[in-house]
Formats: sequence, C-alpha cells, structure tokens
Amino acid sequence: MVEAGGHAEVEAVVQRASSALADVDTAGWAQRFDLLSDPHRLEILLVLHRAPGINVGDLASVLGRSENAVSQALRVLRQQGWVSSTRVGRAVSYRLEDEIVHDLLHWIGARHG
Repeated sequence: MVEAGGHAEVEAVVQRASSALADVDTAGWAQRFDLLSDPHRLEILLVLHRAPGINVGDLASVLGRSENAVSQALRVLRQQGWVSSTRVGRAVSYRLEDEIVHDLLHWIGARHG
C-alpha cells in the first residue's frame, strides 16, 4: 500500500529521471566516446592538438605507423568533423577542429606546446 502522497512522489522521481535523457545527446556522446576509445585515433588527436598543421608523413613518423593507416584514421575523424585538412600543392596538413574534442583532450591532460 502506498502512503498518502507516495504515488505522487514516485511519479515525480520517474519524471525527473526520464527528463535527464532529454538533456543530453546520448547517441552523439556515445559515438564521440567510441571514436575516442581507439588508442590510435586518440594518439592522432593528441598530436594534432599539440602540432596543428602537421602532414600525414610526419604524423605517421611520430606515431610509428604507416601513412596508409594514419590516413584511414584521419578519414574517419574528418568525416565526423573533428579534423580538417588543407592542401598546399601535394602536401596535405591536418588540424583539430572540434571544440568539444579539444576540451576533452584538455580534461585528460593534453597541453599545447
């Protein structure tokens, strides 16, 4: 048996709890954390954070990976709007574009040069 006012209190708690889901883009954040959960992509983002404008060859050298592997990861990050590229002649340089990702990198300890 529910005490007087008990049912209303339960409804209020349920309403407050369900409103939490409307406050946050859960699908967007889940995707963001999924992308950040890959150590290779996270390392790329950290390097771009510290050295904006780096090219694929230098990025691959820093990370000890092939240019092809780095290019594939950059493609995913570009598709999400996290990274932008600039072509000058044959050289393509990359930089971090997403402010939320930039802030998240600071939260995990990344610093600028």
